[in-house]
Amino acid sequence: MCSPEEAALLRLEEVFSATLGRINSLVLQPLLEAAPEASDPWGRECLQLLQQLHRSSQQLWDVTEESLHSLRERLRRPEAVGLESLVLLHSADRVLQVHLEYIESYTCCVAVQAFQKAAKRRSEYWRGRRKALRQVLLGVSSEGSVGTALLQALRQPLAHHLQQYVLLLLSLGDTVRECHPTRELVIHAAGLFGDLQSFMRQELDQATATQALWPTLSSRLRDVLCTPTRRLLQDSQDVPVTVTPLRAERVLLFDDALVLLQGHNIHTFDLKLVWVEPEQDRCTFHLLTPEEEFSFCSKDPQGLVVWQWKVTQAVCQALREKKDFPVLGAGLEPSEPPTCRCGAYTFRSEGRFCQATYEGEWYWGRPHGKGTLKWPDGRNHVGDFCQGLEHGFGIRLVPQASEDKFDCYKCHWQEGSMCGYGICEYSTSEVYKGYFQEGLRHGFGVLESAPQAPRPLRYTGHWERGQRSGYGVEEDRDRGERYIGMWQADQRHGPGVMVTQAGVCYQGTFQADKMVGPGILLSDDDSLYEGTFSRDLTLVGKGKVTFPNGFTLEGSFGSVSGRGLHTQGVLDTAALPPDPSSTCKRQLGQGIFPVESRWQGVYGPFRDFVRAGCPGDLREALLGFHVQSSRELRKSQEYLCCERTCPEDQAGRMEDFLEELLQHREPEALQQCLRKALSNSLHPLGKLLRTLMLTFQATYAGIGANKHLQGLAQEEVKQHAQELWAAYRDLRVHSLVLPLVLPSFYAELFTLYLLLHEREDSLYSQGITSLSLFPDTKLLEFLDVQKHLWPLKDLTLTTNQRYSLVRDKCFLSATECLQKMITTVDPREKLEVLEKTYEEIEATVSRVLGRQHKLPMDDLLPLLIYVVSRAQIQHLGAEIHLIRDLMDPLHTGGLYDFLLTALESCYEHIQKEDMRLHRLPSSWSCREPW
Repeated sequence: MCSPEEAALLRLEEVFSATLGRINSLVLQPLLEAAPEASDPWGRECLQLLQQLHRSSQQLWDVTEESLHSLRERLRRPEAVGLESLVLLHSADRVLQVHLEYIESYTCCVAVQAFQKAAKRRSEYWRGRRKALRQVLLGVSSEGSVGTALLQALRQPLAHHLQQYVLLLLSLGDTVRECHPTRELVIHAAGLFGDLQSFMRQELDQATATQALWPTLSSRLRDVLCTPTRRLLQDSQDVPVTVTPLRAERVLLFDDALVLLQGHNIHTFDLKLVWVEPEQDRCTFHLLTPEEEFSFCSKDPQGLVVWQWKVTQAVCQALREKKDFPVLGAGLEPSEPPTCRCGAYTFRSEGRFCQATYEGEWYWGRPHGKGTLKWPDGRNHVGDFCQGLEHGFGIRLVPQASEDKFDCYKCHWQEGSMCGYGICEYSTSEVYKGYFQEGLRHGFGVLESAPQAPRPLRYTGHWERGQRSGYGVEEDRDRGERYIGMWQADQRHGPGVMVTQAGVCYQGTFQADKMVGPGILLSDDDSLYEGTFSRDLTLVGKGKVTFPNGFTLEGSFGSVSGRGLHTQGVLDTAALPPDPSSTCKRQLGQGIFPVESRWQGVYGPFRDFVRAGCPGDLREALLGFHVQSSRELRKSQEYLCCERTCPEDQAGRMEDFLEELLQHREPEALQQCLRKALSNSLHPLGKLLRTLMLTFQATYAGIGANKHLQGLAQEEVKQHAQELWAAYRDLRVHSLVLPLVLPSFYAELFTLYLLLHEREDSLYSQGITSLSLFPDTKLLEFLDVQKHLWPLKDLTLTTNQRYSLVRDKCFLSATECLQKMITTVDPREKLEVLEKTYEEIEATVSRVLGRQHKLPMDDLLPLLIYVVSRAQIQHLGAEIHLIRDLMDPLHTGGLYDFLLTALESCYEHIQKEDMRLHRLPSSWSCREPW
């Protein structure tokens, strides 16, 4: 059974639908026909507003017809169709939205007097239509303007209709049982349309007030400020207020902007970027904007409260980017605007940001968080900001004069300038990777030019205030030279070593990029010159040459173009040939570059990071970062993306690592913990190790692979291990850290050892080749191994073999064990291999004798020579010297030291001429049993 309220709703919808039809034909269609020409801006805007109103009216008529249809169905079949089927109930939110769009379209026309402008074009027509308009609604008088009549014709039917909606829906709700589910739908719809009534009144009031404002302004101000969607919320002429320090003559608060008028000057502030500070006193409140800070003052506290409340609510509404419903300040959203926001602003004041547009996050009137800066000249900066300045990671593109050429800075910033780690790719194809301070290269960094540059260079070292200063390495690929040494003011200055591609090394003093004073020159054949030089390492002036055979030439040197080197002096041929081991071991750089001060620019950031407790905000500055290439960045000038890999994902927290170190006090567990950290390139320790690898390769790889730099490199590796462990204040460097870091430097370091001991290893190889010709028994006999120690039981003979023909069978387990020495880089592990080899020799002898037997040195040495000759380890001299230089000092005088001494003795014996010429030594040196 249908209620009387439902029947009343049906009649109400029928009347409203018919009224909307008449409004469309009698008002909207003629208005569109009478709209101003679309050729001028005002006419075009007026036409667009009327067209939008016509579309909104049509949508309102459509939803009314839909509601009318559902009511008719309900009344026709009340038993089959429930109350919840009414469109007004189950689609109340959609019906509400259609009404809101109509109200918005209507009030936009009101605010800019679109009806009056359209009516003026056909005033005679509208005067003749007054009678027809009175048929649309009661109350349209025959007096008054046509515009007023049109306003009433479009507003009054809707206002009356909404009022009846609310009354009938409330009455309908009373007829539904309390617990019936449809009752909630009815109450919800009644509430919505009740709120819509209040919202419509507010919108009309604001539109009318805005319409009344425009005639009070000059045409210039009106042209700047007037837009159809803008609404006036407050005028200082209605509620007086003064603004300091700007001293505005008039203050206008719109729903999207705060406007201060000073004579002909207009100060407009986007409400999205206006912050209202908490009230200081009853007579003042403050506003913050990106470039201005001012106060609102009033002698009337109540008026000031009105202004503060309206400004606050207007800011909230602007940030939500939609009208408040039901009325301004009465919605469910928070009444206080957030301090952190997003927005765009173009700076106008003089300074670095002048004319730049910032888009991103803000906090209390300052860029704060992630954002993008764009300058009119094409510069772009995207990254992190803090209190109005670039702070944190950021990417900046700076266009150059050449087309499509940019300098790309991917750096950390602090208070507006580059500070910390950065990668800069310049339009000249140079790339800098390193540290900055106050926008200048400062600390450790690598600058490399493109291979196709006129003079391809690569500098790895320290910088100060944008210039090379301190210890650094520069490679001039064009000249085939590498300089290792001190710098000052972007020039080589102080002690330095020059290495050439031809293998010539120079050590001396530089001043203002030129060699001055005496120096040392070492050639590849170990010739030594002590004296003065020209810039291109030509001998000039007084000097002395010591040749590899011991001859010396002392006198004056010079060069004549096209005629080579000339000298006048004394040649001394009486000296005995020097010991080859002493001449080839002449080392450069040691002593003039204290090892502990060479790479402080690398160690320093790591120490600071650890001492600061490994804070997360410093982590990326220490580790560096991965970003898109500058080529990819240049493709996107509208918005630069700065996504980077996060070290936290793979490396683990540094604090956790430090805590884990404290838990592991046993050497093996501690070493395993360190190995895990050092092997991870995203861990601070792993990053530090890889940076040190970079410096090592820049110094000793390629041109730097010179035997006269071996000592410099060897002490550097030890220092790196010391520094890596120094952060944790423990002295077990050789046993814990050196084995972990040595693999990173091993290739370059071992190459230097090969070069340094090349002559010795050549003699050793000749001896090995000669001894390899012996069968086992002949070699044992040649080495004077006592026959009762020969493991003949190990020799399996075929029918046609004799003991004297079998090779590579005796002491096979010891030989295979010794060969494992070259499979590891750890000096301790190499010594363990040597110890195991001795144990295998002694085990074989004990098996032959049938009892445990300790070998005395005069028995051990020939057996060890036998095993070494059969193992045929290449470059054994380089291996032995590397072990000796890098072994743990704790092993000095112990078993490992003794075994290494025995291996050194074997190595020296194999080099001797009688070994290479198959002559049996008369006797072995007698030593105590071991």
